Amino acid sequence: MLIRFFMMLREAGIPVSPTEFLSLLSALDQRREVRSLEDLYILARLSLVKDERHYDRYDRVFGEHFRGLEAASGGLERALPEEWLRKLKTLELNPEERALIERLGGFDQLLEALKQRLSEQQERHEGGNRWIGTAGRSPFGAYGDHPEGIRIGQAEGRRRSAVKIWDRRDFQNLDDSRELGTRNVKLALRRLRRFAREGAASELDLGGTIAATARNAGWLDLKMVPERHNTVKVLLFLDVGGSMDEHVRVCEELFSAARSEFKHLEHVYFHNCVYESVWRNNRRRHIARLSTLEFMRTYGADYRLVFVGDATMGPYEILQPGGSVEHWNDEAGAVWMQRLLRHYPHHVWLNPTPREHWTYHGSVAVMADLLGERMYPLTLAGIDQAMRVLLRPAAKR
Repeated sequence: MLIRFFMMLREAGIPVSPTEFLSLLSALDQRREVRSLEDLYILARLSLVKDERHYDRYDRVFGEHFRGLEAASGGLERALPEEWLRKLKTLELNPEERALIERLGGFDQLLEALKQRLSEQQERHEGGNRWIGTAGRSPFGAYGDHPEGIRIGQAEGRRRSAVKIWDRRDFQNLDDSRELGTRNVKLALRRLRRFAREGAASELDLGGTIAATARNAGWLDLKMVPERHNTVKVLLFLDVGGSMDEHVRVCEELFSAARSEFKHLEHVYFHNCVYESVWRNNRRRHIARLSTLEFMRTYGADYRLVFVGDATMGPYEILQPGGSVEHWNDEAGAVWMQRLLRHYPHHVWLNPTPREHWTYHGSVAVMADLLGERMYPLTLAGIDQAMRVLLRPAAKR
């Protein structure tokens, strides 16, 4: 049974090795018994999944393999509006009242009943005995009470009587194709790391201390070393305004994560395309601009350059002098982009719009061509690809 589970994990794109599978078998052998599916779920995930971004895929495979849970999960996610499961009150029954509630007869019967009610239910229900809802005696929903049911939309268990609890996966936002969050953006950015010890000796060198103490006949001899820091330097060029307004939240999360991950981080703003000037403060953009040439002289070619924008504009804004929608630019945006890309050979562009929408605007293809096709979607998978590219030796242009 577990061999099939192992193969399904690999087919789902989770990098599970035979060594990790043997570790799971060893853990199960030492533990002797697993009291519930939830115990097996946790133990297997600890043994087999190394990257949090794969938690959602793991949940799906686990649900599909054990009792067909994935099939029920998919139907629930599509059919139930969030407001149907909002917590307004909680039902608590005493043991005698719970004993009077009829069980449906096991998982298969529960699943069949759930599918039928999904197809019939049209509105929110609270306090009922049949429909999917909240604070009721129904076996389906949240914050109610039933001796055997399927928990839907409730973050934590209360009586541990649910047959199914995987309908709302705790880690679904960590899948690399799903929405971003500051925490999981950090995970993706961490690939862009090159550590070195810098500064004053302020961190204990445990190995050196042990060796020096041994050489000193047991007298303690403390050794200190400088702290390790990520030495990668990053420049963020952030597109703002216009069509980027709908992407403010995800860009804020990327910016917040980058600030915490990189000691050497500089950022500036531009609108649609980079021209002869950029700015650091959007409120002072018209009175406190920075010359793009001066910016390039200030920050050397050892910086990694990351553009963040949807590249959605008229192609003339990139290709023609005077194409900017805000001012008259004597040189085309493409000229300034080429200068930046030559100066910073390590560069990528992160686009917050889905890749399948890029073909809707010719300007996206124009910008991607200028970048040598180094444009990636602003998803965890896209950030991961971009970070790999930034660590490669610079391509000759």
